[in-house]
Amino acid sequence: MTAVQQVAWEYATVPLIEGAAKQILDLWGADGWELIQVVPNPTNPDQLVAYFKRALPA
Repeated sequence: MTAVQQVAWEYATVPLIEGAAKQILDLWGADGWELIQVVPNPTNPDQLVAYFKRALPA
């Protein structure tokens, strides 16, 4: 039986600028980041924040 390797993740939060959200998401995605969720900024509910994750190198 082989051991299962645990994946380690790194996370990032990124403010989404109105009118540039797609470009921001595309840039982070092209760099290997996976979008987890988009939520209102707790300190400024009019602004959205994207949460990303990607696997750390083994």
